[in-house]
Amino acid sequence: MINDRVDVAIAVGAHGVHLGQDDLPPEAARKLLGETAIVGYSTHNVDQALEAVKLPIDYLAIGPIFPTTSKTDTFPVLGLEGLRAVRKAIGDFPLVAIGGITHANARDAVEAGADSVAVISALLSYPNRISEMTRHLIHSL
Repeated sequence: MINDRVDVAIAVGAHGVHLGQDDLPPEAARKLLGETAIVGYSTHNVDQALEAVKLPIDYLAIGPIFPTTSKTDTFPVLGLEGLRAVRKAIGDFPLVAIGGITHANARDAVEAGADSVAVISALLSYPNRISEMTRHLIHSL
């Protein structure tokens, strides 16, 4: 999966792309990548999530769930209640929780309705221990 860049996804033969609100629209990405590619899309509130499920995407991400230090240009923190509201609004559509997810709160995000979590610092803060930290995260769920 490639973040933001459909052109790079095509160039390297990636399985898909994850798009943000200001990236190439999902409809264009789907047209360029084809029906078998995975297309994900970031959302930041219930209204965006409701619009996203109408798009040709395979999953949507919602966040930030918790405060994060990985990015400085984030939308307001949703918290677990915001995550629950999005889950209720979109039904069974695949949902990824993102933003401030750690080993300590990943399970809370899944219990609040996320199908999975996306992490950055939970793994990359320990560059010599990424495999170990990944296993620890998986076991915490």
